[in-house]
Amino acid sequence: MRKKISVLAGGCFWGMEELFRRLPGVLDTEVGYTGGENDAPTYGNHPGHAEALQVTYDADVLSYQGLLDFFFRIHNPTTLNRQGQDIGTSYRSAIFYADEQEKQEAEAFIARVNASGRWKDPVATTLEPLTRFFPAEAEHQEYLQRTPQGYTCHAIRFGSYL
Repeated sequence: MRKKISVLAGGCFWGMEELFRRLPGVLDTEVGYTGGENDAPTYGNHPGHAEALQVTYDADVLSYQGLLDFFFRIHNPTTLNRQGQDIGTSYRSAIFYADEQEKQEAEAFIARVNASGRWKDPVATTLEPLTRFFPAEAEHQEYLQRTPQGYTCHAIRFGSYL
């Protein structure tokens, strides 16, 4: 097994976590904050941080391209700082890359999504270097497992881009 970790943001972290946790090859998920201005973000105080999902996966089962493919299928990557009813930079679409190779793969995947013609507008997903991921409070972890009728704006929208 080749264990890898990636951090993605695509709106409210609850909905992303619920869908990713079911994806074959995903070993663990954790919701949290990254890309912002303070070193102790909380749900009520995370200036500049995106609500993000840290995904631990088995790269022998799920490739980085497969992870990105799923990411672009479950949220609208063309809305700037918005998913569903959630508005603001906390809800931006972003890929937090760990190294130059991930950045290049993400750039190529964004080009693929744009070329697909599935979206009326171009992809607004940002590419940001991963600095530090801060786990969210316990009540936000696996939220939709405990609250099945809770809010989510995520769903599988399309078949694979691969």
